[in-house]
Amino acid sequence: MASLKEVRNRIVSVGSTQQITKAMKMVAAAKLRRAQDNIIRMRPYAQRLNNILSNLSSVQGEAGQNVYAQKRDVQRVLIIAVTSDRGLCGAFNSNVMKAVNNLVNERYSAQAAAGNIEVMAIGKKGHEYFNKRNMPMAGDFTGVFGNLSFETVRVAAEQAMEGFRAGRYDQVDIVYNEFKNVATQIIRTEQFLPIQENTTEQASANANLDYIFEPSKEEIIEQLIPKSLKIQVYKAVLESNASEHGARMTAMDKATENAGELLKQLKLTYNRTRQAAITTEILEIVGGAEALAASR
Repeated sequence: MASLKEVRNRIVSVGSTQQITKAMKMVAAAKLRRAQDNIIRMRPYAQRLNNILSNLSSVQGEAGQNVYAQKRDVQRVLIIAVTSDRGLCGAFNSNVMKAVNNLVNERYSAQAAAGNIEVMAIGKKGHEYFNKRNMPMAGDFTGVFGNLSFETVRVAAEQAMEGFRAGRYDQVDIVYNEFKNVATQIIRTEQFLPIQENTTEQASANANLDYIFEPSKEEIIEQLIPKSLKIQVYKAVLESNASEHGARMTAMDKATENAGELLKQLKLTYNRTRQAAITTEILEIVGGAEALAASR
């Protein structure tokens, strides 16, 4: 059985940890509200822009003419993995890394064997993980979340787009956590490039749409497609940012509860140990008194 001093030290240590986790939970909750507001405002805009992009790309075969919609034999692949810069957020980062590994093993095993897969990790945790495993890395975007804005994310999107346009990549996928609620984040794996055309149902629904192009169709598509692609990456990063704070808030709440349960057990152990020590001292005193009385 541990001594009273050891149990007291553990109680103090666990109490300090509980205060830290409780503070981190409050900080994550405050950041989550702002991040949640940002992604809620972004979703309708990004979804509508993406629909317009898909519709315009399919009008009169424009998908085949635009460089970002060119379909090629998939020989070289870029995977954009959106993680976080900090830990202590449960399985948030490990789920992204696991999804990327599954994607490589199940869909791109031949490309991986040939060494034709690169990873663009947005977030320090992902960059460290894949770099340690000698995965070819495309750029360093470890400080994006420290100053999260469209301008900081735009650099990563432009690098991926330039690589696809120059033929360094035949396909670009993005893996990230989609924010559902505080306790739930959904792993999404989406094709970023080439641009996917509308499905049959969507195409038939949009068949009767009459577009009026001003200025020209080509100029609109040329300006709209790059902007839309950058918005899609920015939306994924905002989703991941909100998911990170939700995951950290949940993890710290659970850690605080666990610390409370551990404190209860330690205090019970402390009281039992103290009671046993007092009982032992009383027995020693009584035994000594009886020995003295017997010696007389």
